[in-house]
Amino acid sequence: MLDKIVGIEARYQEIEKELTEDASNYQRVAELSKERSDLQPIIDKANAYRSALQRQADAKEMAYGKDAELAELAELELSELEAEVPKLEHELKSLLLPTDPRDKRNVIVEIRAGAGGDEAGIFAADLYRMYTRFAERHNWKQELLSTSHTGVGGYKEVTFLLKGKGAFSRLKHESGVHRVQRVPATEAQGRIHTSTATVAVLAEVDEVEIKIPESDIKMDVYRSQGAGGQNVQKNSTAVRITHLPSGIVVQCQDERSQLQNRLRAMAILRARLYEREEEKRRAEQEATRRSQVGTGERSEKIRTYNYPQSRVSDHRVGFTSHNLPALMDGDLDELFDELATQDEADRLTAAGMG
Repeated sequence: MLDKIVGIEARYQEIEKELTEDASNYQRVAELSKERSDLQPIIDKANAYRSALQRQADAKEMAYGKDAELAELAELELSELEAEVPKLEHELKSLLLPTDPRDKRNVIVEIRAGAGGDEAGIFAADLYRMYTRFAERHNWKQELLSTSHTGVGGYKEVTFLLKGKGAFSRLKHESGVHRVQRVPATEAQGRIHTSTATVAVLAEVDEVEIKIPESDIKMDVYRSQGAGGQNVQKNSTAVRITHLPSGIVVQCQDERSQLQNRLRAMAILRARLYEREEEKRRAEQEATRRSQVGTGERSEKIRTYNYPQSRVSDHRVGFTSHNLPALMDGDLDELFDELATQDEADRLTAAGMG
């Protein structure tokens, strides 16, 4: 670990030198200043860690000295440093981990009903409410991008955008299959049914980052369908976009304007293409590692919501809560913290710093 720090400190010194020698090149100064500010937390933490190690070494020397009074003071300092040094070491290791370039982005969430018929559609709607209530608790902005309703108040599919600080980093571990166990309202015999919904979490991407040539897309327009045959648009405002190279299909019909539906469909398409490239990159980097957290495999049942027992269980980190109503109302921070902690631990192990 200290070897890595030496390299970072050398680079930091180079930046400092270059900033003083070439202050007239404003673009270069801006680039170097950004790099320096990214390295600064590591430099500060490394200095604090080294200082604590030196104090620990000095205190040990005094503890075994002949001066009884100094030895007593040294013992006190050693007991304090016993907790401080490992804490600083862990914080420093965390700073040395590569950051996920998507973490600071807004997030697009897609929820699709899985096995379970109408009950699966109702569960998809429950998950949509859970995430949007979480967003409200954090004062994030929400934007509904695309919906496909069932006839019983559920969703076959719902796609929405959450805008807020660190939105993607908080929700990125939600990709996968979510399972619910409960007695449906229509179940006369009181039998417990199991249903599923699939969640996909995508980072929002702007046009500059993912450019899609017009020749790569096929756009079809059609009339949007209202619930139960009502509110059907007389004009063809719904849009279906097919990305020819990948075969990805996106459709949007919720807006009254064809242009708005096209813009939303393109935003979802960019996010899916970006995620596909990220998955390729991660697969190359982590060919020898399979992490339980953050794999994003949709076939993996990641969580069970058991209504009769008021229990939520996340199968990746062993998290269990017996306050299901609170979680379904968006109280997800404790669970998300557990997932983030496990993800960091896995990445530290993979980097040989665990």
